[in-house]
Amino acid sequence: MSESRRRTNESRRLWVQALASGPLAGAAGWASAQTDPVAGRDFRAVNPAQPVEAGPGQIEVLEFFAYWCPHCHSLEPDLAAWRKRQPANVVFRREHVSFRETRIQQMHYALVALGKADELAGRVFQAIHGERARLDSPQKMAEVLGLDPKQFIEVYDSFAVRTRARRGTQLSEAYGIDGVPALVVNGKYLTAPSMAGSNGAALQVVDWLVARERKAR
Repeated sequence: MSESRRRTNESRRLWVQALASGPLAGAAGWASAQTDPVAGRDFRAVNPAQPVEAGPGQIEVLEFFAYWCPHCHSLEPDLAAWRKRQPANVVFRREHVSFRETRIQQMHYALVALGKADELAGRVFQAIHGERARLDSPQKMAEVLGLDPKQFIEVYDSFAVRTRARRGTQLSEAYGIDGVPALVVNGKYLTAPSMAGSNGAALQVVDWLVARERKAR
């Protein structure tokens, strides 16, 4: 084994040990792990950086996800807990990829339009992954999610929701998303469980990147 590979493996071993010993808190946690996330391995720069929707003084964390993705389902409990710990200036939002599955993507943006996306996210994941429900029509979606069918179908089929779904696809292409879940900090840096090694590690990378962005201001 080469010396550089040995050092990389040792760095990752120390990192995993630190994660296993308890929750880390942003940059301070990474210091205790004696290593920082490595660009090109644990995260990558977004080139070019993309515009964000967060306002002045805020830091945006964007998740690219899909309800039908088992890895997104696996991340959801950790992500929900992570969101509850964030200060007010860390703004979280989601974009649903299509990857040619447009019905579920359109459902997400219909739920956004109805102000129900956060409230019903867990229910959607459970319906798809726990109950194996076939959400193959707006009528069925409304039935499973306990929504008024007439209102939901009207919103689902609206020009605004179809346009928003297309924009979601355009954004995933702009970021070069080829798998989900993926997490983006301030339009500049992207990480994922598949890069960082686990769901918890990916969220720790996000914390580190958020702290880095806060310090750079």
